[in-house]
Amino acid sequence: MGDEEKRNRAITARRQHLKSVMLQIAATELEKEESRRETEKQNYLSEHCPPLHLPGSMAEVQELCKQLHAKIDAAEEEKYDMEVRVQKSSKELEDMNQKLFDLRGKFKRPPLRRVRMSADAMLKALLGSKHKVCMDLRANLKQVKKEDTEKERDLRDVGDWRKNIEEKSGMEGRKKMFESES
Repeated sequence: MGDEEKRNRAITARRQHLKSVMLQIAATELEKEESRRETEKQNYLSEHCPPLHLPGSMAEVQELCKQLHAKIDAAEEEKYDMEVRVQKSSKELEDMNQKLFDLRGKFKRPPLRRVRMSADAMLKALLGSKHKVCMDLRANLKQVKKEDTEKERDLRDVGDWRKNIEEKSGMEGRKKMFESES
């Protein structure tokens, strides 16, 4: 074994040892954090949620229910207020980010997708469902009669190609071909 190989093995062994020590320290820290959270939770619950004692008479039970409903209402109001504050702050953050992008001059372009829409669907999307516009472009076109050209008449007159071949076969057919060409 060379000197360099021994050094490399020592370095990897040291690395592995350091890694295992770091993992042990991290595990103990996680356990401490978990126990700290649990004690905080217990303290909060003991502070805000006193133990419930059930009264014996019906009037006392109704009074307890009224108190609980009042506490629930207060908690719901607080929750609603917090949600409104969060929405307001998130909107402010979006506005600030937009101003920041505007000041920098860099604009984020959204990725565009191709959408296949008919002309009717596009007009409906643009104008809304109130306007019923039909975009049948072929409905307003003129009807044009097709005039027969000479080629088409010739083709129509020729008819079945088998008859044409039978007529041109043999010497008589060749005579006819020469006579028609001249």
